[in-house]
Formats: sequence, C-alpha cells, structure tokens
Amino acid sequence: MGRANNPNRLNGPKKAAIALLAMGEEASALILKKLSIDEIKDLSVQMANIEVVRRETSDELLDEFSSLFKVEGGVNVDGDKFIRKLLPSVMQSEQASEVLSKIDEEKQKIPFKHLKDIDPKLLAGFIKGEHPQTIAIIISHLGHQKAGQVLAYLPEQLQFEIVTRIASLESVPPDLIMEVDEVLEKELTSMGSRGQQIGGVSVVAEILNHSDRRTGDSILQFLDETDSDLAEKVRKLMFVFEDLLHANDAGIRELLKEVRNEELTMALKTASEDLKAKIFKNLSQRASQMLQEDMSMMGPARLSEVEGAQQAILIVARRLEKEGKLLMAGKEGGEQFV
Repeated sequence: MGRANNPNRLNGPKKAAIALLAMGEEASALILKKLSIDEIKDLSVQMANIEVVRRETSDELLDEFSSLFKVEGGVNVDGDKFIRKLLPSVMQSEQASEVLSKIDEEKQKIPFKHLKDIDPKLLAGFIKGEHPQTIAIIISHLGHQKAGQVLAYLPEQLQFEIVTRIASLESVPPDLIMEVDEVLEKELTSMGSRGQQIGGVSVVAEILNHSDRRTGDSILQFLDETDSDLAEKVRKLMFVFEDLLHANDAGIRELLKEVRNEELTMALKTASEDLKAKIFKNLSQRASQMLQEDMSMMGPARLSEVEGAQQAILIVARRLEKEGKLLMAGKEGGEQFV
C-alpha cells in the first residue's frame, strides 16, 4: 500500500484532486462547474486532505491528464484552504456548506472503526496475510483489549514480530492509515501532515495486559531473548504499583511477608487510598496500626526514593505471580476473583 505521493498507487479521485490543485483556482473552478454534486463532494474530500505534493507527482499526473501546465517546485498549496475558498464560486452556498460539512466529517473519521465489532478470531485470520507492518498499524488502532485478543489468534512467530514493530512505531502519516483502512473496508465488504501516535512500549504493555497468560508469557520470553532492555520496559509498564489493588488478598499477604516495613512505608506514600486500605486489611490489626503511625510520622521524601521502593516491591510481586502465589484480576480475560 503506497504513499499518496506515488502516482502509480493513487486512485482516480486523488489523482484528479492533485491535478486540480496544480491548475489553480481559476482553472479548477471551470472544471468543477461541469461536474455533478457527488463528484464535487468526492474531489473536495480528497483535496482537503492534501497539503504538499512532490513536483514529480504533479507533473506526471498533469501529463496523464494531457496538460502542458508545469509547476516550479511542486504544488505547495494547502488543499483545505484552497477548496474552502473555491467552492462558493462554483456552487450555491447551501450546497457548498453541505460539501464542507462532509469534509469536516471525513476529517473526524476514526480509523479501523469497522474492525472493532468483528470477532477477534475472524479478524486475526483475515489480517494475518498482510505485511507485518500493516498488521502492527491495524492492531495499534483496535483498543488494548481487542488488540490482545486478536494477537492471541495470530501465529506465534508473527506475534513476536508484530509486538516488536508496535514498540518501535512512533508516527504514521494519516494518508497511509486511511489507505490501509479503506482497502480493508472494501475487502471486508466483498467477502496528511502530522502523524498519529499509535505505538510505543506502553501500547505493547497494555496489549499484553489484556492478552491471555500463555500469549503474554510467550511474547515476553521472545523479548527477553531478542531485546532484554525492551522486555524490561514492557514488564515495568505491564505491572505498575497501583495494579496491586487488583491482586488477590492471599497474594497480598504473601507479598507482605517478604517486604520490609521501611520499604512498604515509603512505597505507600503516593499510593491511592484504595490501595492503602487493601494493604491495611491484609495486615494484623497491630501491624496495620504501626504502619499507619509510621506513615503519619514520615516526612517529605524524594519521588525517586518512593518509586525505588515501589519497584523493589514489584520485583517480589512479579516473582510471586510467576510462582502462582499472587494472582492479578484481568490477566485471564478480565475475570474477577470469587
């Protein structure tokens, strides 16, 4: 799936939109007057999403349209401003307002919205033949829970490649995202500017948080073997201190047996009241009173010291979880403890 500046991969409406931008307002107005309202709507949406087009692309398209018009340095025209200024001169104000409303509606279109209601197993089977980078883009837009479910149905080796690609995603051009979205939507029907932040280590961590344990453990093992630093970053984000609120009480009691009182006092300094209450109820009455007294007497502390204490406790918590002595709600499809 090519980028918008590759003339060989552009569809008809996009080619026409670029050609009109290259011709300028006066020539474009003459052409648009000969078109139907629906044709103008389609072209307007395409033009509004164009900011800059390479000279090579515009030249090739103008040749294709049998025009001798050439532009020095390419088409450096803001398509959105161009069409908003042009439309009132080629159609009635009511019709122009309707077209502009459609432009605004298209700009707010949520990528891959049509995929969110598809069964995860069916969706995984549908996209597994796509290029891994394309799959990474798709999965990053599904929401953490749906993404984790789809990931679990993909072949294991492909899972490893996908999460690695998601972790390294930073920004993807909106036109590329919409191209992928449009092609997928058409395939399912038959059976600009700044990029959007859709990936990163935190996305991988959230996806794995919503995956089943087998999938999560398998992927983390792969990351351990291929990129241990990335694996540790993902683990830290997967299991933050506040997540202990969702641990079973028996697991919390096992954890408290192995945590020093000074460490616990420091770690709870920034904890929520709910997490503090959970800790207190899993201590004996005397131990709970002593901990609360220690916390009330503790003076200011560096944030780095608090986070260090929390990380030390989480290291123990991860080990206990691996040993099956501490369970986290939601790790197996969001189930609660009963």
